[in-house]
Amino acid sequence: MAEVKKITKKKAVKRPGESPSSPRRAPAKTTAKKEVAAVVLRLRVRAYDSKILDASVKQIIDTARRHDAEIVGPVPLPTEIKKYTVNRASFVYKNAREQFEIRLHKRLIDILNPSAKTVEALTNLSLPIGVEVDVKMI
Repeated sequence: MAEVKKITKKKAVKRPGESPSSPRRAPAKTTAKKEVAAVVLRLRVRAYDSKILDASVKQIIDTARRHDAEIVGPVPLPTEIKKYTVNRASFVYKNAREQFEIRLHKRLIDILNPSAKTVEALTNLSLPIGVEVDVKMI
């Protein structure tokens, strides 16, 4: 048989100078590190053809590396598949249907702390038709 354990609540110990309802806090640390705000340029590249997409991503990465930028990626995102079902005949034969699908391939590239030259080089980059790039500053 399975054992059943009874859960008991521990009693709070009252400390001098502390009210029973006040929450306990950890002592403040004297050495605090200051974090530098990191700027991330997030590129989301999408295309219907995976070969053109990979060539475009390689072109983007080569351009960013040429300007000494730190790159994370490309991270392949899930392929979005849209399926369409169409009747073969216009009037009868409902059971005769054709199915078509469109696949949208996506990649994610993060460029950490990009310089002004890097951003300018990426905006002047000419990519093939059918490749869409969404740029976000994080």
